[in-house]
Amino acid sequence: MVNAIDLPQLPSREVTGYRLVNSKFPPIDLFDDVASADEFLALHALQALTNPRLQNEVGNLALLPPEQIPFGIRGCSYAVAPFTHVNPQGSRFSDGSFGVLYFADRVETAIAEVTFHQQLYWEKVPELHYERFVFRGLKGIFNEEDLTDAEGLPIKHAVYSPEDYSVSQPFGASIRKQGGGLRYHSVRYPGARCWALMTPRSVTDIIQTSHLEMIWNGTITQVNHLRSYPHRIHDGRRD
Repeated sequence: MVNAIDLPQLPSREVTGYRLVNSKFPPIDLFDDVASADEFLALHALQALTNPRLQNEVGNLALLPPEQIPFGIRGCSYAVAPFTHVNPQGSRFSDGSFGVLYFADRVETAIAEVTFHQQLYWEKVPELHYERFVFRGLKGIFNEEDLTDAEGLPIKHAVYSPEDYSVSQPFGASIRKQGGGLRYHSVRYPGARCWALMTPRSVTDIIQTSHLEMIWNGTITQVNHLRSYPHRIHDGRRD
């Protein structure tokens, strides 16, 4: 069993990470419309009177203290969503009782990580023969200061087990108690690295950079970048 306090802490350094989110989950406008916790609480209280879907949109605010929300940054809702809409199935570093904001060092790494988990999920739905899933590609900027560095652990360590999270989840809980996050080896894209942020407060910017689609045909057979092309309309006909 690895102990978080035995691993080194990272110095201050601004880094860029990438992640994919399913396009069926829209940005939460309420987080992006305010610049402070006081403004958010006031606007939330007002909208709660007229918007019965607000709880579903914003998520469980009790899971994220207001002082950890990076109000005022571009893409604040993308930074906050994993912590207020927690996946009850858990993940590598969470047992499902708290959220984690995952980033990868490049788009290809993010694709590999998400493809693996989508494959595991949809292969349990035998009646699904064909489907198309669309994802937003996000680019985020955050600071590594005080994150725990787990890259010193060999890839054969139980923390990096491909499918058994019985060691990595308690480890993630101990990292969360320290309040920062983790830098670690990607398990799905050899030689790459990922980050698991236990709070969004170190995030300074997140923007959408692309759309991608995954094609399910009994298995994930394609991952495509979706692109739009400019066109002109003349007499009702497109060029």
